[in-house]
Amino acid sequence: MARNFTPKVVTANHLLEGDVVYLTVDDRWTRRIEEAELLEDEAHATIRLLDAERQAAEIVGAYLADAKRGPHGPTPTHFREVFRTQGPSNYAHGKQAEL
Repeated sequence: MARNFTPKVVTANHLLEGDVVYLTVDDRWTRRIEEAELLEDEAHATIRLLDAERQAAEIVGAYLADAKRGPHGPTPTHFREVFRTQGPSNYAHGKQAEL
């Protein structure tokens, strides 16, 4: 039996800086998951992922990550994605330096 589609966001890593990025409704890459486009239709999610994969000069490793609607935009539902939103864990820089 096929599983029901759950909401997703398109995520990848910035090619030059390595930061985790998310695709927005207006085709920008953002480092804030709250600004990402929440994809609730499986066919549309597939198209958006294909759009992202064509941007090989800007990003690498695009995939669909599970997310849910939160009070300020999409939020991750899997611990791996929560970890990715928090940035590197070896020392305080990037997103962790902002905390």
